[in-house]
Amino acid sequence: MTRTARDLLEAAVRDLAPDPGANPLVPLIARGEADRAVLAALAREQRWVIPADRRAFLHLADRSAAEPRSAAFFTALAQGEALAAEHLEPFAAACGADAARADAYDPLPGCQAYPACVAWLALNAAPADAVLAVTANFSAWGGYCATIAKALRTHYGFTDEACAFFDFFAEPAPDLDRTAEAAVRAALEAGSLDENRAHRHGRLLQSYEAMFWATLARAA
Repeated sequence: MTRTARDLLEAAVRDLAPDPGANPLVPLIARGEADRAVLAALAREQRWVIPADRRAFLHLADRSAAEPRSAAFFTALAQGEALAAEHLEPFAAACGADAARADAYDPLPGCQAYPACVAWLALNAAPADAVLAVTANFSAWGGYCATIAKALRTHYGFTDEACAFFDFFAEPAPDLDRTAEAAVRAALEAGSLDENRAHRHGRLLQSYEAMFWATLARAA
């Protein structure tokens, strides 16, 4: 039986889903037990992650000239990161991590391993393989963001504006899903998708995602 693009995307999300115990910090935030200093560190680390990922996605879009469906996917991701950067500032301000103090912050290597991996994909991965890997990772990230957004309102008294960064990633993105599916479908038709290789990239992304949260938890 021939597998469709939707089959491959659903399999990637399912097979690469993180272990429930892989993230020690989000459950603490969900219970209101994480210190605000940890939330501030999260904001400061994201100040490094977001622009790095945006540039990586733009580079992937440029490399996808021969695969316009993949180029559209990465262009959409880059545009999303630009919006996320705007939403991040009210969260950072609510945590006491305003931009004025950003230059004094030294990012943690364990947190910045994730964007380093995304940058590696931008330089080395076949575009369609990266589409599959990134889509699987974003599924887990969106779930974390939904949990955090709820907890910030319930336990920390944050405003909607301060939660907008997490709301943005937690919301369903049907247009992006359709763009990813179109990219994978085009790659299948062209024979340019390597599912095993894509899953290898996805496993690395998920591992570095787990490292991000574990590093923040240890710093707490």
